[in-house]
Amino acid sequence: MGATRHNKIERIFSASKPNEKWCIDFTYLPTIQGIKQYNCTIIDLYNRCVVASITSDALTTQLAIDTVKMALCFAKKKPKSLILHSDRGVQFTSKKFVEFCEQEKIIQSMSAAGCPYDNAPMERYFNTLKTELINTNQYFSTEHLQADISKFAHLWYNHNRPHSYNGYKTPFEKRFEIDNNVT
Repeated sequence: MGATRHNKIERIFSASKPNEKWCIDFTYLPTIQGIKQYNCTIIDLYNRCVVASITSDALTTQLAIDTVKMALCFAKKKPKSLILHSDRGVQFTSKKFVEFCEQEKIIQSMSAAGCPYDNAPMERYFNTLKTELINTNQYFSTEHLQADISKFAHLWYNHNRPHSYNGYKTPFEKRFEIDNNVT
């Protein structure tokens, strides 16, 4: 197991600018046939934007690394002093993930053991995903499930769904304000 990481955000689920603090977590999603799929998502605490979301048939450290790589590609420039907050799952404490974060100069932050409130924005996002998408549809194939999750995260959630944290603007409307220096 990798080095112990402390909770550096202490339930302060806000950021003064994009790509300052990200939260990451996994959830599992079933198909009608009982096949489990695992989704790893990262949200930006600045505007609650989904910056990366990947669904796979295996819950692995590599899935976490691939999701962070996707998020880093989404950022316009490589974030400096980025804090990545997670729970203490083995995927995030593994030597491979810790070394990847160190190589990318990402500062790891972790929830207290067994405390989902320490990663509440991720829990809230997954609740929204399941309530608004998964529980209202039936998925007969993993491909259909994966495609719908990607559309939900990157299109519906980011561009169409208002968020109370953003004063009922979508994550991209909030992001647009800072990108264009609109106050």
